[in-house]
Amino acid sequence: MLTFDEAGELLDAMAEEFPPEFYAELNGGISLLPEAKPDPDFPPGEMYILGEYCDDMMGRYILLYYGSFAALARQEDWSGEDWEEELYATLAHEFTHHMEGLAGERGLERRDEAMLDAWRAGEDEPE
Repeated sequence: MLTFDEAGELLDAMAEEFPPEFYAELNGGISLLPEAKPDPDFPPGEMYILGEYCDDMMGRYILLYYGSFAALARQEDWSGEDWEEELYATLAHEFTHHMEGLAGERGLERRDEAMLDAWRAGEDEPE
């Protein structure tokens, strides 16, 4: 299990790998928060929100929830490599939301909604 500080260091190193263009208008940067964020649309402990791209009156920023990663890591017995893969995939996913938002696109947002709908319906993949 990675500690909050270890996950933060890993996330910082990953964030440096993304090109400067990805940070255009991301005035709030990237934050790792200690709490878990259960998805309120699912039974407790079934689904967690790992990250969010926010575009609101506070600006544009990415939030990642260490507690959500830790909850899944415990449930799925993650290795260090699993932590790295999940952190990177989530960061890249949220950057994609940011880039699409700047371009006025919503493709990934629609894909996320379809995947959640499929999950709720007990399906593996959206139709």
